[in-house]
Amino acid sequence: MATHVKVIAALCIIFAAFGVLAALLSSFMFSALAALVGSTNDPDASAGIAVLSLTGVTLTIVLLAFSIPYIVCGWGLLKLRPWSRILGIVLAAISLIRIPLGTIFGIYALIILFNKETEALFQKS
Repeated sequence: MATHVKVIAALCIIFAAFGVLAALLSSFMFSALAALVGSTNDPDASAGIAVLSLTGVTLTIVLLAFSIPYIVCGWGLLKLRPWSRILGIVLAAISLIRIPLGTIFGIYALIILFNKETEALFQKS
């Protein structure tokens, strides 16, 4: 079971890395779009810049907010911290709605993290 827990931890960290990458790319994309709109001579460009900037910042913050718990959970699972099993169960349940990869991850993680052997593994730590 320890190997399965390490796989779940690695998948959590990989999902988080993709989330951070998406946050950085969205920040860059919206900044570039705002600069493109700002380069026009349209008098309403300032409103477009404000909307694009606010949207980019909001999306970046949301993506980072969803990624940070996965990083924390992955680290905790690697260290076999008892709280990380509960966090992993919660994140796996939330991941079920992220079709198709999140669903596959969620089912796998729930099966492993609810296993009695896994529970005993976390109680030893």
